[in-house]
Amino acid sequence: MGRSNPYTADRFSRRAKAEGYAARSVYKLQEMDRRHSLLRPGDRVLDLGCHPGSWLKYAADRVGRRGRVIGVDLEPTPAAAANVRTVAADVFALEPESLGPDEFDVVLSDMAPSTIGHAFTDAARSAALAERALELALRLLKPGGRFVAKIFLGEGEARLRDLVRGHFGRVKFAKPTAVRRRSREVYLIALDRRGREGAEGEKGEK
Repeated sequence: MGRSNPYTADRFSRRAKAEGYAARSVYKLQEMDRRHSLLRPGDRVLDLGCHPGSWLKYAADRVGRRGRVIGVDLEPTPAAAANVRTVAADVFALEPESLGPDEFDVVLSDMAPSTIGHAFTDAARSAALAERALELALRLLKPGGRFVAKIFLGEGEARLRDLVRGHFGRVKFAKPTAVRRRSREVYLIALDRRGREGAEGEKGEK
């Protein structure tokens, strides 16, 4: 008891390979989905930072043939299924209108910056990506929608939570089991997107 298993960190990678997923990160999404019912049949899902495609594949399976998943990443990423479309784009230059006329039920962001090993700088870059994901979510989510974003621990996660609170009914942070023990990444989970008339800072908008 109390001793770490040196092989534990790799068990998710072995499992992902056996189950046909491109990366172990799928089990982070799977755990959050099981706990919070993030993905439902027929949902329209936006996956930001979708490369190499594990979250795309999982989301496509969960929403089924009536659902739709759009993935965005700087790296070109193959569509994981018939109900998936991918876009190679810089998220900061992405025009929400380019994703189609329909709103989304779920916005997921597993985006991470290129790290340099400097904790403050890496956290700041991660926070900028998470805040951009939030900007897009607030533009694109239906009332009642769900939002998930990865962020590195630092000053940024408190600010992100404050930004989110006025727009969603429930907000929390989670560190799924598949996140490596020494990693500083956590996930903000925001549920029940409020309608525009009920969201702080959006009153008066049409």
